[in-house]
Amino acid sequence: MRHALVLAIALVFASAGATAAPPTSIPAADTPAAQLHALFDKAWNQEHAKPAPGSTDYKQLWGDPSIAHEQRQLADAKANLAALKEIDVAQLDPNDQLSRRLFEYQLDDAIAPAAYPDDAQGLITQLWGPQLAGNELRDEHFAKAEGYENLVRKLDATGDYLDAFTTRLKQAMAQGITQPREVMERVPDEIAANIAKDPVESPFYAPFKKLPDSIPAASQAKLQAEAKQAITQVINPAYEKFLAFFRNDYLPHARTVASVSSLPGGKAYYAYLVRHYTTTDMTPRQIHDMGLKLVEQIHGEMEAVFRQIGFKGSYKEFVHYLRTDPKFYYSDPDDLLQAYRAAAKRIDPHLTDVLSLWMQPRQPWGVRVIPASLAPNTYPAYADVPYMSVNLYKPQSRPKYEIQVLTCHEGRPGHNLQIPVAEELDNLPKFRRHAYYNAFGEGWALYAETLCDKPMGLFDEDPYSKFGYLNYQMWRAVRLVVDTGIHEDGWTRAQAVKYMQDHTALADQNIATEVDRYIVWPGQALSYMIGEQQILALREEAKTKLGDKYDLKNFDDVVLGQGSLPMAVLKEVVDKWIDNTLAGKPADQLPFACKPRTVETCATPAAAAK
Repeated sequence: MRHALVLAIALVFASAGATAAPPTSIPAADTPAAQLHALFDKAWNQEHAKPAPGSTDYKQLWGDPSIAHEQRQLADAKANLAALKEIDVAQLDPNDQLSRRLFEYQLDDAIAPAAYPDDAQGLITQLWGPQLAGNELRDEHFAKAEGYENLVRKLDATGDYLDAFTTRLKQAMAQGITQPREVMERVPDEIAANIAKDPVESPFYAPFKKLPDSIPAASQAKLQAEAKQAITQVINPAYEKFLAFFRNDYLPHARTVASVSSLPGGKAYYAYLVRHYTTTDMTPRQIHDMGLKLVEQIHGEMEAVFRQIGFKGSYKEFVHYLRTDPKFYYSDPDDLLQAYRAAAKRIDPHLTDVLSLWMQPRQPWGVRVIPASLAPNTYPAYADVPYMSVNLYKPQSRPKYEIQVLTCHEGRPGHNLQIPVAEELDNLPKFRRHAYYNAFGEGWALYAETLCDKPMGLFDEDPYSKFGYLNYQMWRAVRLVVDTGIHEDGWTRAQAVKYMQDHTALADQNIATEVDRYIVWPGQALSYMIGEQQILALREEAKTKLGDKYDLKNFDDVVLGQGSLPMAVLKEVVDKWIDNTLAGKPADQLPFACKPRTVETCATPAAAAK
């Protein structure tokens, strides 16, 4: 079930590590709907249990990486699935029937990885793992001393956690299950970044640097002294020990082949990951062939912009020009940051062009910087809702012509629109508001880039920016070829890098980190283009069937109005809206709502079914 954690770019640490709540029976209820929502609440509390007050148990404070805990989670999922099947579906209203179906989908998906021991290869990568925990704590802030006292206890438990995590890695290694050494060579520097001679400079000390005035000065001094002591006596020795293990034991035993299919049973495991991340039944070969066709199609569009620019030379020479001419890059990181913030401001006035005002999220958003210790090995930017976090490492490798399109994807109308909209759908149970299916979330964010093109027109004034937009579409099409090339066809890292260099205008720094990402995170990169293509196909279907009743904002409202969904379910939701509209319901009424421009569902099952 490890892959489910990294959907949110989570670390093993990031769950705040509570152990699962002990199973409890569902309270007696009069109706199947009450039973259903009680089961939703039970499962949510199991997954989000909080540490006991004053706990010093690393399992509660950091999380339990053991096989035994994985087995308990599996048992919980199977028990909840059995309980779900006891509930009479026919007695549920349509909205609850959909929630039930999605809950079953999630439980099935949580149970599935147990059939694939290779899932343990995802315990640690250069993108997540305990070596990045310090950076994950940087936003921890509390109004009262109690919160910081718990954080000190968490720091004190770090050594025990790392020991348990090391044990789990060794168990996987004994089965021949590791990440490739070629990529994992990035990790020792990440581990070393947690070891600070001066505890004030430790990433784990960041929450203690400025404590709130609500905490008395004497208590502040005590908390800061305790944090420094924990860093000196626990954090530093624990990470020194983990670093020695990783260098001397893990790396020498890491696999030498990039493809996850090289692991025992790896072919079947990769096919499962493809289904998981795309939420479709597509095979790796179908996706590879689809990618080849899209690469050819998008290349033609890029050629047209290239001719519009009027560059004197070949297309290949033009791409070289984009990668190497200093005028396309900032030399000062602060200038790059300001350019991202300006791009965000250009977006905001156009958001009501693509989503109705009543569906706009209340949550504001902004742009901030990825910590320097993470920057060399991570993405050009990522959504860290309510922020878009941007990478200022080597600004001379961050093209200006990619800034606007990247902001559309990670900011708005991409992730920083879709995720807050879902979280604010108070008519849905928690598990739906916080669900994240990769094909939906990443598909929406890539679709959002097309919205920034038309109707928002954000690339119209600068042909280089338009080329950057098309280059990003190409990037995601190339992923279909490269991910399947690596993990289905056995491509080497060098082959993958060359394919991306030959077919995109991405900077070499980006290509290197991207290929390493595809190697350690099989299948995830497929979700972007698969999701976007599904959404675009549904939009074309709606245009054709609805004719003059079609409106882009209504369509986008419907896509986002049920939270994150698997692709097949999204199609059913859109089809239901189309049918309702053709039957005479207002086009701005969501499929399960009782009136236009609201997410409110009907008061009774009978009314809901109308």
